[in-house]
Amino acid sequence: MSDKIELLDEVQDIITPKKKLDFEYFIYVFLMMSFFVLLAFPKVYLSEQIYFKSRDIAKLQGEHDVLKAENQLIQASVEELKFKNQILDTLF
Repeated sequence: MSDKIELLDEVQDIITPKKKLDFEYFIYVFLMMSFFVLLAFPKVYLSEQIYFKSRDIAKLQGEHDVLKAENQLIQASVEELKFKNQILDTLF
């Protein structure tokens, strides 16, 4: 029985030999991974920078809109005070 198992193991080794990972294969995989990282890094970096800039722009745009509304309210109150002042000046 053990002879059959040994024979099957040897036949299996001949049919599908075990691949050994050598230093050259390791260098090849390392270089390929480095290449893909170098290609992906600029895109990720630029996308992140665009996101942060657009977030800052949105914040500033919101503040701008608030200040515009506040400016309109102040201008309206100034016009009201000018109108009252002109009427009071004509009465006295």
